[in-house]
Amino acid sequence: MPFVLLQILVIPLLATLVIFLGRKSWGYAAGWVVALAMSYTTILVLSVGFTVHRGEPLSETYLLIEPGIHLGLLADGLSVPTLAIVCFLSAVLAFYSIHYIAHRVEVLYAQESADVRRSYYVRFFYLFPLFPVGFIGTILSTNLVSIYFFLEVLTLTLFFLMASFGYRERIKIAFVSLSWGIIGALLFLVAALMVYSQIQTLEIAALGGLVGNPLVVGIISVFLISLIMKLALFPFHVWMPSVHAEHPTCIAGLLAIYANLALYIIIRVLVLPLTTDFEPFSLPLMFLALITMVYGSLLTLAQTDIKRLAACSTISQIAYSVLGVGALTVAGLEGGMFFFLSHILGKTLFFSTAGIVVYVTGIRDMRQLGGLAQKMPITATLWIVGCMMLSGFPPFSSFTAEWIMFTGIFERGLVNSPSAIALGIGGLLAILLTVSYSFGAAKKIFFGPLNPELQANETIRDPGWLMTAPLFAVAIISMVLGLYPQIIMDFLHTVLNVHL
Repeated sequence: MPFVLLQILVIPLLATLVIFLGRKSWGYAAGWVVALAMSYTTILVLSVGFTVHRGEPLSETYLLIEPGIHLGLLADGLSVPTLAIVCFLSAVLAFYSIHYIAHRVEVLYAQESADVRRSYYVRFFYLFPLFPVGFIGTILSTNLVSIYFFLEVLTLTLFFLMASFGYRERIKIAFVSLSWGIIGALLFLVAALMVYSQIQTLEIAALGGLVGNPLVVGIISVFLISLIMKLALFPFHVWMPSVHAEHPTCIAGLLAIYANLALYIIIRVLVLPLTTDFEPFSLPLMFLALITMVYGSLLTLAQTDIKRLAACSTISQIAYSVLGVGALTVAGLEGGMFFFLSHILGKTLFFSTAGIVVYVTGIRDMRQLGGLAQKMPITATLWIVGCMMLSGFPPFSSFTAEWIMFTGIFERGLVNSPSAIALGIGGLLAILLTVSYSFGAAKKIFFGPLNPELQANETIRDPGWLMTAPLFAVAIISMVLGLYPQIIMDFLHTVLNVHL
């Protein structure tokens, strides 16, 4: 198919333009436009995957601006599985949002006219596709400045989505998100300009020319600080709890991708072309990841707000992938990437189920809940499945990913770094904290005696299939990848095994 990578990038953008230009007439059909556009985009990515799986990476170049800036797109064994999961989750959350946003608009703007409420609904759906545009552009880009551009697209989209819907506190947090996002992206641009000053190109494929350069340590350091801010690793985690807890819950899975995507960039921009020079950063990065895993889990255990619990858990979960990548072994990198993809699947299910609880009950404080499994058995099932996915229970993909990742971590320790063994053991023990906070929350929300006020409320029941069926699809995909990990691993191995 001609221009297939460009189509993948442009279709969500076209959905935005179509809805924006017809915003006064689309009404509540806008959500279906986005959902179908993202479904078609996912199908295109899968078609590209079949080509790449045959050993035929695809590349396209469309725009050239001197000096050395162009829109280059590359689909290979690293980008395709990442893109497939990201587009699939974008489609899932588009379907999930159709009813969720309609309900939230009714709650937040109950005093407004029907036309005003409809305008808010349409506004959400012409902003929503800009997230996949940013994700797709970042994943496929072959140029450092184009990655910077798409990172800024994500930052601005998150800002406008948060600032456009709701209350003063959310607007304040939107500016916090904007500040952190811009600073992180600008640091990335600074590092890119440092690269250009040394090798006169911004192409990722040419970064190997920095090997042995006197400035390479400084360049890697600036890149890492920028990307660690995006990953919300300690001590740059402070933006995550409030931002991740206060955005519209239906985009929580997208924000999990937004934060995790920096791991993909670390592998693409730093690890693959600069493996030898990246080596001194390996153990410090693993140590930072372990601190973040433990701190993030303890922070999560302290939460009573269901959305903040899900938000804080993202801090610790992201760090697992970083621990694997820091090992700098093939299994560590492949497992770290696989866990990243497994985490965004699990976090989409976990946080979206939290959104269902808030959607149905209007309550965020877990101390006011309890016993909801009696009235919402499907939602309770989804939450338990989400707990299993985050905690690495078989047969879900997170278990397989952790197995591969920790194999790579201990392999690093046995070969030349005993410290990696200690860090790996610490990481394994930290899994117990994930089990504790996820299943502990399940007990508080869904089991035990039912709050008498909720017992008498006949409106409390499982939502319709349009919200629950996509989440079951996420669980099924995770299960399939857990049982047949070669679906992902065969792709990753073609890139990571060749370069390391």
